[in-house]
This record gives sequence, structure tokens and C-alpha cells, in this order.
Amino acid sequence: MESAQDYDSWRDAGLELDYLDRNVEWKEAFVSDLYNYDLVYDRLTHLREWSQKKDHDMMIRSLREGLHHDLGNMGNYQLYNRSNIGTKHLIEEYVNQVCESLNYICDTNIKELTPKKKLDFFKDTLLSYGRPSLLLSGGASLGMFHIGVIKALWERDVLPQVIAGSSVGSIMAAMLGTHTDAELPEMLDPNRHNLKAWKWNGIMSGLKGDGLMDQQQLENCLRKNIGEYSFQEAYERTGRSINITVSPVHQHQKERLLSGFTSPYLSVWSASLASCAVPGIFPPVELKKKNSSGDLVPYMPKLRWVDGSVVSDLPIERLMHLYDVNFSIVSQTNPHIVPFLNMNEKMIKKGLLSLPARVLKSEMQFHGKAAFDYLRNNVDIELFRQVSGHMYSIMAQNYNGDVTVAPRYSLRHYMNILSNPSPEFVKELILEGERATWPKIAMIRTHAKISQTLEKCIDRLKIKNSRSTAELRVIG
Repeated sequence: MESAQDYDSWRDAGLELDYLDRNVEWKEAFVSDLYNYDLVYDRLTHLREWSQKKDHDMMIRSLREGLHHDLGNMGNYQLYNRSNIGTKHLIEEYVNQVCESLNYICDTNIKELTPKKKLDFFKDTLLSYGRPSLLLSGGASLGMFHIGVIKALWERDVLPQVIAGSSVGSIMAAMLGTHTDAELPEMLDPNRHNLKAWKWNGIMSGLKGDGLMDQQQLENCLRKNIGEYSFQEAYERTGRSINITVSPVHQHQKERLLSGFTSPYLSVWSASLASCAVPGIFPPVELKKKNSSGDLVPYMPKLRWVDGSVVSDLPIERLMHLYDVNFSIVSQTNPHIVPFLNMNEKMIKKGLLSLPARVLKSEMQFHGKAAFDYLRNNVDIELFRQVSGHMYSIMAQNYNGDVTVAPRYSLRHYMNILSNPSPEFVKELILEGERATWPKIAMIRTHAKISQTLEKCIDRLKIKNSRSTAELRVIG
């Protein structure tokens, strides 16, 4: 499994290991104190019965009022740690049956449902159920790991439509949100990327607040990889919602989540450039938007913005309000965060994350925040002030999602953080991203498959209804 080069090989080895470890029996047995198996079994039985009888009324009523996210705690992470591949068959069968029933209702002419009522049914059900999101963290050149995560999710058909990114994660989110499904293989190929983002400016430039790195070099890289789309144009092109976090330089301003909702005419590459402006590494950025003629003009010209991960690396709460997100998949590559995530994961598995350890961790975080808060408000040197503010915000944030995918770094990774990665190193990071995602696929599918089925049904119905309207106009 550790040496697998693709998901199918990894899965075959995992299934064989599950058989050898007698995990197959565990998956086949419904009973467990980790979830409400009676509730899930009852729902599955009734849905199958109504589906076989083609009882449309009961199917629709059951799905509309009884379809809830994480039914019976079937998303409990402990249900996905026991076996190497998959989880309880009852859970997988329930999710598949729900999706089968939804697709049937969508694609079958039902006299009780007019086209408008059918579309409203799916919209209301999705609003009630919620949807997943993919959040991509900062991490400089190590953020190429995100491409592997995206690739693994896309190939297993569980890639969310709502994507958020900060710093290098904003670049990956922007690239994903401006490439159509047909263009995704090109986006996932590192040989097609402009990898020249870094150019050294000099230590004196950094001390003056102009940045250690050349921002024009980064801008050229972004415009080459992302294109010249606005947030609105990107959504119209791909159907994916890009969300990019930026942090303010000035007082009396809060962090912003730039998206098609909040800033539709803003240039995507401009937002990503601001989100990548790590204090001390790059200078603050003036955002650009498209005017009615399509020309780039300043957006809020008196304000400047910096690295999105400074204040809001993972804007989960904001996404919940904007998109009814109920499940977050986080690809975390921040080099100062990953070691602690891996350490916590090991301690949890071994049962070592005791009360004293949690108290010590909280105390260190509390006093660290106080120290950096003092420095950011009292240091005169601009570079030190920016770095202290950055460190304060780092210690004040949560860096996990409902599912968190993270690499395992070695010294070689840290040596390549602020350098232009070679295509070979990028390929290694992409494969690492895939391998880190594969064990999470079963849990992601349980949480995401139903909402994605609802989204696809809505898309099909919109197309069908628009065709019907066009045909009526021709007949008229």
C-alpha cells in the first residue's frame, strides 16, 4: 500500500490486508456502538421497499423530511479507522440507496411533480442537507501537495464544488476554479505549469518592507497559470465556487473572503497575489477588478492586503454561511503546522493525548499569543512587526477540518519551501497528496456523495427545463 502508484493498486492491497486481518467480518456486521445502526437499517429498508414498489409519494416524502447529514453518527471517524478500505457495509449500502433513489426521482417523469416542483424539491433538500467544501492551506512551494489531493478526489468523483484557499492554496483553488472538467487533466499535469514563482530580491529589500522576493515574478506566474478571469467569469466557466482569503494591513479592517458572492468582478489572479503576500516575503497588494469594459482597475485603492493565512487560513465558518457547507475537507501543508498535526494523530491513536498534555498545549498557545500580541503592537521595525502579527494569528487559529489530509515532511521538504520546485519534486508531492488522500476516501464519500448527487440532479434538471422552455418558444 505504501508503494502504490495509483488508487486501484492501493485499494487491491488494502482489501487483501483487510481479509488477512479479518476486517471483512467487522465490515459485514451491522452492530456497533459507534453509530445508530438500527436507525440506518430502518431507513435503508424503507427506501428499498418504496423504490421496489415505485411508491413515488413515500420516496419523495421520506427523502425530503428524513434526509439528514451524518444520520445516526455514521460519519464517526472511528468507523473509518478500523479497516483499510471502506467501513460498515450497512453505511455504504444506505448512501448508495439514497443516491439511487434521488437519481430515479430526477430522471423519471412523475405526474405528481411538475418540472418546477421537482427542481424546488432538489433545491430545498440540498439546502436542508448541506454540501461539502475543500479548503487548501498555505505552504509555499510545498502546496503542490494540494494537486495530489485534488487529483485523488476528482478521480473518485468526490471533488466538492466549493473550494477555498489561502496563500499557495489560493493558487490551487484558482486554478481548479478556472479549469473545466475537460481541462482538469491538463491542470493536474505539473509539466504544463509555470513553476517560476520565486525570485530573490535581497535582504535589504525585505528590511525596508518591500519583500525578500520579487512580486512581479509571482504575478507573472499566477497570470500564466490562472488566466485573466474574474470570480464571476470563473464560476460561469466551470460551475465551481472559488473562495480566497486575504488579510488587511490597515487597522479597522477585517479579513475578507473573496468570492463570486462577495466580489464578483474582482480578478482571480489579483486575489491570489494578495493571499500569497506573506509579510516580509512579499509587500502588501492592491487588488484589481474588471470594470464594465473588461479593463483592470484598482479595487478599493486606498487599502492593501496580505497573506490570507495570516488571519484566516481555513474560513470554514464563513463558508457555512455562504454555501450551507456542512462538511470540510482540509488539505493542510503549512510547514509550521503539519508536524503538530501528525504528532496529535499519533497521540490520539495511541491514547496518549491525556488531560495534562492538552492543558500544557493550551498554556503554550495562550502565553505564545500574549507574547506576539505585545511584539506586534510595540516593535518599531516594520519587518518584525509584520512577522509578530503573523505569528500571533498563526497561534490563534484552528487548522483542522472534518477530514484533514496532511503530508509527512522531512528535512528535504523544508529546504525547498522558498524555491522554484523542479518537475520531479512536484510529481513527488502530487503522489504524496494522492497517497495521503486515499485512506480518507471512504469517510469523504459517506459525507459528500449524497449532497453531490443532489447538486448533479439540480444541474440536469436546469438543463432539461431550459430545453423544454426553448422548445415551447419554437412551437409558439
